Amino acid sequence: MPDPDLSLPLITSDQPEVLISIDDDGEDPVLDHLEFDHLNPVNPFRFISDAEPPVQNPTTVDPFRNDTPRVYGLYEAVKIVICLPVALVRLVLFGVSLAVGYLATKVALAWWSDRHNPMPRWRCRIMWVTRFCSRCILFSFGYQWIRRKGKPAGREIAPIVVSNHVSYIEPIFYFYELSPTIVASESHDSLPVVGTIIRAMQVIYVDRFSQASKKDAVHEIKRKASCGRFPRLLLFPEGTTTNGKAIISFQLGAFIPGYPIQPVVVRYPHVHFDQSWGNISLLMLMFRMFTQFHNFMEVEYLPVIYPNDNQKQNAVRLSQKTSHAIASSLNVVQTSHSYGDLMLLNKASELNLENPSNYMVEMAKVESLFHISNSEAVRYLETFSSMNPDSSGCVTLHDFLRVLKLKPCTLSKEIFGFIDVEKTGSITFRQFLFASAHVSTQPLFQQTCELSFSRCDADGDGYISIQELGDVLKPTIPNLNKDEIQGMYILLDDDKDQRISKNDFLSCLRRNPLLIAIFALTFAPT
Repeated sequence: MPDPDLSLPLITSDQPEVLISIDDDGEDPVLDHLEFDHLNPVNPFRFISDAEPPVQNPTTVDPFRNDTPRVYGLYEAVKIVICLPVALVRLVLFGVSLAVGYLATKVALAWWSDRHNPMPRWRCRIMWVTRFCSRCILFSFGYQWIRRKGKPAGREIAPIVVSNHVSYIEPIFYFYELSPTIVASESHDSLPVVGTIIRAMQVIYVDRFSQASKKDAVHEIKRKASCGRFPRLLLFPEGTTTNGKAIISFQLGAFIPGYPIQPVVVRYPHVHFDQSWGNISLLMLMFRMFTQFHNFMEVEYLPVIYPNDNQKQNAVRLSQKTSHAIASSLNVVQTSHSYGDLMLLNKASELNLENPSNYMVEMAKVESLFHISNSEAVRYLETFSSMNPDSSGCVTLHDFLRVLKLKPCTLSKEIFGFIDVEKTGSITFRQFLFASAHVSTQPLFQQTCELSFSRCDADGDGYISIQELGDVLKPTIPNLNKDEIQGMYILLDDDKDQRISKNDFLSCLRRNPLLIAIFALTFAPT
């Protein structure tokens, strides 16, 4: 028998192709018969850009999850029972210390109206009572001793201190140790007792959702860092608490002024009780701290990081050097998660989605790619959640079309294929967000939306009738019936006044930018 010619194909061109069709009663028969070329997919948004959404591999790191949100194991249960009497004593010590510290702070702040300038020295001396009370509070939480490594640099050397943020314990420790000026959310001002104490620290308030507020906060940081009569400044550049197993993206507020920075690392060594403030309530975390024999805490002051002369205005470079120093000291990874991911995590929990961590997307990276806000990402998650994602966070074509009021056709499957970059037959929230943001941030998107409305508004009365909508949709989505047109009409009627104005139309497309393909496929704006 001669040797086979390996250069020849296994199936030659003169052999008939065999197509095997497998029916699945659980699938839509219309979807089954749609032809779609996964190897050569068509870009349904080519009228605004030939580019496809970037592909980003998801990370498996969850920087917000507390490993022990509940009591696990017999040892922990027995320890809690044994420590209950001790917990009561600690609770009393906590209450007394908080009350005394609050009263001392009220005295220090009495009749002081010039908050723009440094606190007078005699008022600062009164605040020593509050600082001593804060150490008693740490003692009540089980931090009888705290291991320190290194020393804080003088204020004249490093006027700004930055630290990783794991729990509510670090601000209490730093207040006792350094008595710094802190940067905090405006919402903290209304907190009972705590709001009064942080006001005495000459806090710099910032609204994380306002660019104007952030700009004002940076100005205040620079002003107070440059004046030696103010205390040093303390910032937590991650902007939220993590579990200490990763360093998430840094906000730039501490680095824009261009002053030397002293990084500080906080660790909480543990075996049975994770002290991080993640997916655990504040009351439960406090109770668990009260019922431990001792809670370990380590604080390490790292060498001061100086901005190079030619990098003095490069806040990004200085923040990268600082975050790398902290991550290296902790021996943990750096990720592009941000406070926006925590918003997504909380929203996924609120929507009762399985495995909420599936819906984190490393928002710092998303913001740099598409310049969309955290609120916009949360809005996309609300839409995605209505598509009935499974336990792995994936959505099928059927549910995708149901929510966007589309019917199975070549165009709708091309839209789905545009999102499904891995061609698995299902899409994740990350893919949905990337595709939606990619389309909505194209330079021609807004113009295309406006031209699409003009095309739909055939009689030029400023509103789209259901007849006009049907006339536009039928060429791109064949065989539409009245109910399907009515479903799309209701979706586009953003204010639900039973008529589609230009504002309704544009608002709906901003929330569902992928729908622009069904209106604008036949033309491109000039």
